[in-house]
Amino acid sequence: MQESSSRPSDNTVSEQQSVETVFNQLNATFATGKTLDTGWRKSQLTALKRLLEDESDALQDSLYKDLGKSKAESWTSEIGFLLSDIKHTLHCLKRWAKPRKVSTPLVAQPGKSYVIAEPLGTVLVIGAWNYPLQLILAPCIAALAAGNCVLLKPSELAPTTSSLIQKLIPRYLDNTAIAVIEGGKDETTDLLALPFDHIFYTGGEAVGKIVMQAASRHLSGITLELGGKSPCLVERSADIAVAARRIVWGKWMNCGQTCVAPDYIVVEACVKDALIAAIIKEIRAQYGKAPMTSADYGKIVNKRHLHRLESYLEGANIISGGQVDHERCVMAPTLVDDPAADSGLMQEEIFGPILPIVTTPQIFDSLVALKARPKPLALYLFTGSREIEEHVIRTVSAGSVCINDTMMFMTNPELPFGGVGNSGIGRYHGKAGFDQLSHLKAVMVRKFWLDVKLRYAPFSSWKLSALKKLL
Repeated sequence: MQESSSRPSDNTVSEQQSVETVFNQLNATFATGKTLDTGWRKSQLTALKRLLEDESDALQDSLYKDLGKSKAESWTSEIGFLLSDIKHTLHCLKRWAKPRKVSTPLVAQPGKSYVIAEPLGTVLVIGAWNYPLQLILAPCIAALAAGNCVLLKPSELAPTTSSLIQKLIPRYLDNTAIAVIEGGKDETTDLLALPFDHIFYTGGEAVGKIVMQAASRHLSGITLELGGKSPCLVERSADIAVAARRIVWGKWMNCGQTCVAPDYIVVEACVKDALIAAIIKEIRAQYGKAPMTSADYGKIVNKRHLHRLESYLEGANIISGGQVDHERCVMAPTLVDDPAADSGLMQEEIFGPILPIVTTPQIFDSLVALKARPKPLALYLFTGSREIEEHVIRTVSAGSVCINDTMMFMTNPELPFGGVGNSGIGRYHGKAGFDQLSHLKAVMVRKFWLDVKLRYAPFSSWKLSALKKLL
């Protein structure tokens, strides 16, 4: 295993070290200016790439233990996703880090203007349990590319992956600049009490508000990736068979525990039965006759979340699925027909393998109610109509929109990813992440050789008239 030549030692953060001590060490490293060098940034990204490649088997094992993820799913949605992100970032970093020239108005001539992307300082990344590798390291990639020091707090609800991250990061990366602290609520509370330059949090809305409140005490910058109820609209002109296949893939990946998974379907009545039949057929095609025993189907993260999901099914009209294995913490892919608008299924983010199907006469009829809800992280629309596509994109607000597929927009590093309103604050992936974790500093350079006195007092009517024309 090849390691980063810049790391001074091979220790993890010891239990004896307080979070404040680690924070101060990272700040001290940033103050040396080490991270300003794009060569250093590239070396850390390359080292992280080696980590993912060298330790892929161990990482896949940990993801299986925490969430029941198959090797294929672990690779495509976590390890491979991160490797693609690193490759794109390394390819573009030189261009992103260059000063960005902008025009200079006549009144400020002779001079030049440009924008410099400078690192913020020390960034705290608080990860989530549902993608315990991707959602801690993708923000880390952006933070390192932008030249920051990083403190990673993996989710304690995915303990095997969290422990492995803490073990591996110092073996590959410069641990004067990148640290990992494990723990739960107490450790997170201690971290949030510190004046980080930026806090990046992925998780639920309730904790997001706590993070935002904590950040406000120090005026720390924040990025909040929160989720919400992402609707999936199916209009009569859609290819129902293909729509069902893509909905099943997007909904039941990671057993439905994905922030951008379709949370519920709104389908036109005239194609509802066909869609339900196609979805049931696709569940069998992708996961077999007994999905709960499929090697490609994951598990619920813990019994508490399983009980939460079970409570949603009380009194529900279950079309398909609904079976639960408490010992293995698994729930079958489940379809629910037209749940009440005030039910838990329609009021809370489901974050599990339950898919409500809501009937509407026409998609246009559902848009008023949809726009009255909190803005979702993702919006899906299946349609063959260009008119309906353009209308929905133009009139319904969401963090991201995907037409005729689910979640595939996540594969494009050129698209910024993030929420709006209740679903989040800030963007990342690709250049959006680099900019999010940089300070875009405005610079103007003037010359001495021409100093027009028009802007200086004393003022006169002709001076004011001339300034009005120039400004």
